[in-house]
Amino acid sequence: MRVDYDQLEQQIAALSHGETDEVALMATLACEIHHADDRFDWTGFYRVTGPELLKIGPYQGGHGCLVIPFSKGVCGAAARTRETQLVPDVDTFPGHIACSSSTRSEIVLPVFGQGGRLIGVLDIDSNQPDAFTPEDAARLEQILAATFAAI
Repeated sequence: MRVDYDQLEQQIAALSHGETDEVALMATLACEIHHADDRFDWTGFYRVTGPELLKIGPYQGGHGCLVIPFSKGVCGAAARTRETQLVPDVDTFPGHIACSSSTRSEIVLPVFGQGGRLIGVLDIDSNQPDAFTPEDAARLEQILAATFAAI
């Protein structure tokens, strides 16, 4: 099953309408996104909890890493650069953190609140190589902006 982004966007908008709690929104998005596509093996958020530090937030799938510094891994790179990281083969990413040995590819998107404040990152792992496309990146960025920009 491949994600229908138009439907996903409408569903998330309906479910999150009026909600202002970041963690509640993250939990809702993690669930909805994770179950929207068979490629998505692990879907979750890492929240900015201190200077240059991410801690695990709401997620779907197996265990995740508990703490990730901005200086490490794909999630750290997304937080540090404030840019989406599209990684077709995690074994070729310098400093990749293997939270799960089954992960083959990954997309990590920075999550911004009001005024461009970095709230965290959305991390989606796949057990398939080269699972994510630029369309996935663009559509997920759109969903995140619509959900969190006013928070």
